[in-house]
Amino acid sequence: MQDKPSVSVSPLRAKLEHRSNPMVEALSRTPRVVPIVLFAVLVVAGLVLRGTVGGVLLTLAAAFVGWLAFLVWRQLTLPERLFRCAVLVLIAALAIVSYASDGLLG
Repeated sequence: MQDKPSVSVSPLRAKLEHRSNPMVEALSRTPRVVPIVLFAVLVVAGLVLRGTVGGVLLTLAAAFVGWLAFLVWRQLTLPERLFRCAVLVLIAALAIVSYASDGLLG
């Protein structure tokens, strides 16, 4: 008789995964290109509009990347984790620059 492997999940992860389940199911029903296009639109619009509006759009894009990375973190390899972190840091930095260009940070 084999024992099942034990998997420990933090309460935060369990709660976020549970709350994200409907959104992930909705995303999985859309064509794969739709989330990519929406993400690209957020980033491009954020870069073009700049200022507070651009910062908000870039923050939404960073939140989307961070949310997806958190959900799949355990299944990712080290290079995949590094790539997602790099994208997240880049978009967050662009959002900060956008907010700063509008004088919100200083």
